Formats: sequence, C-alpha cells, structure tokens
Amino acid sequence: MVTELKPVVAMAQSYDLLDIRVGKILTVEQAENTLKPSYKLTADFGRFGVKTSVARLTMHLPDQLVGNQILGILNLGPRDVGGTISEFLCLGVQLPGSDSGEATIVTPLKQVKLGSKLF
Repeated sequence: MVTELKPVVAMAQSYDLLDIRVGKILTVEQAENTLKPSYKLTADFGRFGVKTSVARLTMHLPDQLVGNQILGILNLGPRDVGGTISEFLCLGVQLPGSDSGEATIVTPLKQVKLGSKLF
C-alpha cells in the first residue's frame, strides 16, 4: 500500500531542532503498566549521561539488545509511560508483520563515540 509523504518542512523548523545522539543500551527489562508490551531500557549517551526510555522492542530478547548502539532523541522532554519516566525517544523501524509500533533498533554500522550527533 502506497501512502503519501508528509508535507515538506524546512530543516530549521524541524530536523535542526532535534538532538539525535548515539547511545549504548546498558539494561533492558519488561516495562510495567504499559498499554502494550514494552521494554524499559537504560542507555549511556556519553557526556549526556545515562537515560531511560520505554520502547516497543519486545520482538527481541533483552540480551539481543544489551550492548548495541542506538539512536535516541534527547530533547523531547520527559514523558510518563506506564509510570516510568521516559527521558529519550529510542528510534526504531517497524518490523514486518508485527503490530503497529513494534520495532527494531536503528544502529550505526560501526561502533562510534557515545553521544555522537546524527547529521
């Protein structure tokens, strides 16, 4: 099914405002009290610190995720997800044939410095 692209936006009004950084997943556990199955994960973003997120990555086992580098948006502000304060948005891509929102991580091909900015 082909869908239309969203309207064109200026980089200065959209992408340039997002602080997307590389982190490394340290821990993964089942998130409690979420509407859909989710994981609570902690990730190290280097000089930006260790942060928590709630993400729908449950098509992976926790040990498949720990140690991987990820991309996260750090400046969206904290959000309460099922009683857990989610401090960053873990970027992902929907897995084929999975429920809407069930994702796999976006990761660099090579190990990079934690906290590196996506550009």
